[in-house]
Amino acid sequence: MNEIRLYALFCLSALAGFPNMIPAQQTAWNKGQTFTEASMKTKNAEETWKGISLGLHSSFVSIDKRYSKDQAPVIIKNNTISLKGWKGERLSAQVLLWTTDPISDIKVQVSDFSSKNGKKTAPSGYARFERYVITDEFGPGCGWRKPQDFSASLSPDMLDDLTSFSIEKKEARPVWITITIPKNAEKGTYNANVQITSPTTKQQELNISLDVIDMVLPEPSKWTFHLDQWQHPSAVARVNNVPVWSDEHFKALKPQMQMLANLGQKVITTTLNKDPWHVQTQDPYEDMIIWTKEKDGSWSYDYTVFDKWVSFMMDLGVKKMINCYSIVPWNNEIHYKDAATGKFVDVVAKPGTDEFVKIWEPFLKDFVKHQKKKGWLEITNIALDERDKNEMGAAFALIKKVAPALGVSYADNQQTFKRYPDSRDVSTAVQHPLSSQDLKDRNSRGLNTTFYVYCGNNFPNQFTFSDPAESTYMGWYAMAAGYNGSLRWAFNSWVENPLVDSRFRTWPAGDTYIVYPQARGSIRYERLLEGIQDYEKISIVKKLLKAKKDTGNLNALDLAISKLNNDKRHDGWNQDLNAAKELLNKISESLTK
Repeated sequence: MNEIRLYALFCLSALAGFPNMIPAQQTAWNKGQTFTEASMKTKNAEETWKGISLGLHSSFVSIDKRYSKDQAPVIIKNNTISLKGWKGERLSAQVLLWTTDPISDIKVQVSDFSSKNGKKTAPSGYARFERYVITDEFGPGCGWRKPQDFSASLSPDMLDDLTSFSIEKKEARPVWITITIPKNAEKGTYNANVQITSPTTKQQELNISLDVIDMVLPEPSKWTFHLDQWQHPSAVARVNNVPVWSDEHFKALKPQMQMLANLGQKVITTTLNKDPWHVQTQDPYEDMIIWTKEKDGSWSYDYTVFDKWVSFMMDLGVKKMINCYSIVPWNNEIHYKDAATGKFVDVVAKPGTDEFVKIWEPFLKDFVKHQKKKGWLEITNIALDERDKNEMGAAFALIKKVAPALGVSYADNQQTFKRYPDSRDVSTAVQHPLSSQDLKDRNSRGLNTTFYVYCGNNFPNQFTFSDPAESTYMGWYAMAAGYNGSLRWAFNSWVENPLVDSRFRTWPAGDTYIVYPQARGSIRYERLLEGIQDYEKISIVKKLLKAKKDTGNLNALDLAISKLNNDKRHDGWNQDLNAAKELLNKISESLTK
C-alpha cells in the first residue's frame, strides 16, 4: 500500500518466510474438523490460578477485550447482559469460560428468544468458540520482520464453528455470541439463555435481555458505507488444494465471498495482467485476462476468467464498482503469450515510455469495448496502488487519451487527487486525511472518497493484536471525518498457516486478512460489521432528526461523533465510542415514540 512496502519487498524478496514459532501438530482445512493451536506460555501465568475454585466457571465479559488463554481472568462475574438493537441488526456478546481442571466436550448454545407477549418472529443467536492464533506487535509497522525481533503471543481472534470444545487445566476459552434480529421482528423485550453443558459438569445458564428498537436497518446490499476489501481468489485455491479457476475453486470461494458481501462490500477486485503486486503476498495473484500477441503483431485478449469472476461476485450482491489492477504493476512487467512460440513472455513497460503506450493502448481500447458489451463500463475503474506520481501521471494521461470512458481508482498518500480532481474513486491513508473542504467538494460532485488502513498506521487498525473495538471505530471515524467508507488491502490474503500463525514476513500480524479459511469468521470481522451498521444507523437517524428539526438531539449526536474524528490512539477513545453508541440507540428509541 505504500513505498515502504515496496522497498521491503524488493530488497528482501529473495529471503524465505520465517517458520511458525511453535508449529501446529496438526492442520486440517476442512470445516468441521479441528486442529491443534500453537502452544505458548505467558510468564508467571501459573501464579494467577491460585485461589481459583475447582470446576468450570463462566461469565459474560466485554467484547472490547481479548482474554489470555493461560491466565486466570480478573473480572467480576456477570450472569446477565442487556443488549439493544434495530430490526435487521446483528449484535455481539462474549462469554468467558475458565477452569482449573480439564473438562471435555463443552457445549455452548443459545436458547430460543421469547417475550412475555409470545411474539412469533423473534431474534436468534448462536455461539462460536474463539481460537487463539500467534500474533506479534506493531513495532515499526511496515518492513521485513525476523520473529525473534518482535514479541509474540497468543490472541483470540478466529471464530470456529464447532459443536463442542475441550478445555485443558488452568485454561480460559472465550466464546463469541452472535445475535440476529429479523427485519420483521416486533419491537419489545426478548429473553434467552446461554446454556453451557458438558458430560461431567452441571448445566450453567447466563441470561440475555434484548430490547428490539422499532427502527429497521436495510439489508447489506443497500448500505451506503463504501466498503472496499480486496479479494484474493488464489489464496482460497491454495488452502483448499483445488486448481485455480476450476469449478471446485468457485465452490470454495462462494461461502468465503458471501461473508464479504454480508459486510456490504461494494467493489470487485480484478486483475488486468499478471500479479500486480509482484508477490507481496503468500500467493501470487493469478491471471484473470490472458493477453496474446498474435503472429502478425496484433493483440487478442481472453476475458473468460475475468467475466466469470465478476459475474460470480455480482451474483453475491457486490456490484457497485469493478476495480482493475493495475496499469502500473509494482515491477512494471506485462505478461503475455507469444502466439509464435506458444510461450509466455514478461516485458517491462514503464509508464512514460514508448513501450508502455505500445502495449497498453490496444488493451485499453479493447477492454472498453468488452466492458461496454457486458454492460459494466460505467462501473469499471482502472485501479492503482499508490505509485510514483510521474508514473501515475503517465498512466492517467494514456487512459484519458484512449479510454476516457473508464474511471480511475487509486490509493493516495501524495495528494494525487488534487492533480486529478475528477478521479471517480480515491482512498487516502488514514494518517494523511483529506481536509473537510476537499471531502465536501468531492461529495458534492458525487465522487467516492474513503480512507485506508495498512501496515504503516497503528490506530485504528485490524491486526490480530489490535483492540477489538478499533474495527468498530473505523465506521465511526468515517462518519466523523466525512469519508464515504474505508478500504483495506486484503480480506483473505492468507499467510502460510492462518489457522495457527497470523504473522507474515513483512508486516504486523493479521495485516493480510480478517477472515479465516472455510468461511470461519473473526472478532475483527464482527466488530467491523458493527461499525458499518452504526454508520448506516447514524445516516438514517440524522435524516429523521433533520426532518423533525430536532436540533437538540442532532447537536448531541454530532458532538459525540466529532470526538471520534481522531486517527491517533488516545486516552478515552473506547469510552467515547461506547458512549456514542449508547446515545445513538437512545435517540433511535426516542424517534419511535
